[in-house]
Amino acid sequence: MNGYSLISNKAKHTIGDGKSLQLLNNVPISVMLLISDSSLQTKQPGTQNGTVEFPQQLSIFLASSVAPHFGVMAQTTYDHQSDHFTMDNTDLRYANSRQLHGKTLAYGLDINNNPTVEDLWNSTPAWGFPYISSDQTPGSLAAPVIDGGLAQDVAGVGGYAMWDDHIYGDVTLYRSEHAGGTAPNTGTGFSYNISGAAPYWRFAWQQYLGKSYLEVGTYGMHMSSYPGAISGPTDSYTDPAFDFTLQRPFGSNALTVHGTYIHESSSMVATFEQGGAGMADHTLDEGRINATYYWGNKYNVTAQYFTLTGSDDPVLYAPAPITGSRTGSPNTNGYILQGSYWPVQNIDLTLAYTGYGHFNGSGINYDGSGRNASDNNTVYAAVWFNY
Repeated sequence: MNGYSLISNKAKHTIGDGKSLQLLNNVPISVMLLISDSSLQTKQPGTQNGTVEFPQQLSIFLASSVAPHFGVMAQTTYDHQSDHFTMDNTDLRYANSRQLHGKTLAYGLDINNNPTVEDLWNSTPAWGFPYISSDQTPGSLAAPVIDGGLAQDVAGVGGYAMWDDHIYGDVTLYRSEHAGGTAPNTGTGFSYNISGAAPYWRFAWQQYLGKSYLEVGTYGMHMSSYPGAISGPTDSYTDPAFDFTLQRPFGSNALTVHGTYIHESSSMVATFEQGGAGMADHTLDEGRINATYYWGNKYNVTAQYFTLTGSDDPVLYAPAPITGSRTGSPNTNGYILQGSYWPVQNIDLTLAYTGYGHFNGSGINYDGSGRNASDNNTVYAAVWFNY
């Protein structure tokens, strides 16, 4: 809200040519290092189970105010599997405040590269649980566009405001920005090339209720896109969503509950005409709810239930070993059980188990090649350093 200026990093004045220049007293750099090991209940054919990634991820952050009313949170990340550094979640802000009807109105402008990365709560996709997870295990065939489909592949400009520390609103317009692609954009090789601008909205209400804290809100976006092109027929997606956050302290301990539900309606005219789908109109419904109990600042346990259901389409969701669907359905559900321990404040030791009831449409032989949903059950162990 305040342009990444929660801690004091004051600027000093340097006089050179008679004009003042404001510089930070120090460079606000932090580092995140993630080392992990993942094991599936049944390994993927032709692969080694229990592969250690050292590191799975290495991130460098610049996060602070950089001038009066201006701040930045910029993340660049090394990924083990791509063996490259890339621009990760990034948000630049102008922030200010004034009085409105006797209450404080905090407001600002922001530029970012991932819908929901500008959000304040851990109930929306960019900052939601699980905060770390395996990148070696099979994933569901489908997900709503707003759930990571445009991450680090767009540029958005928007404005936000919070009135009386209770009512929050944010509207942002996004355009495609393909990192690593040609400029100007040709659209070739990219699933989403936004036609015009894609509006994103976020509205929320928060309130302390005795010792408890509650937030309820809505967010979403609408997008028209040229798949693999910059002209011609388009696919359109509309993703309204709802979320909540509940927090309750118990002495030095605390309980936090997050939940979100996303409904996506899509008209994939271009994909259908190109033969990539068996019909144009589809829906997806995604839900997640997780509860975390914290013992002081040393331990926590989290349980999450997740579900995804959608329209059947045997062309869009075709059979394929491990990643496909025998039934033409994307339906997936399961749970995550996770425990974490902090021996010191900036080291997190995590052990998580993910179990599936259904995966890509079925529990038994879901891919048409004999693999069961439970074969993808995963044990994930990680050491997470933050400095």
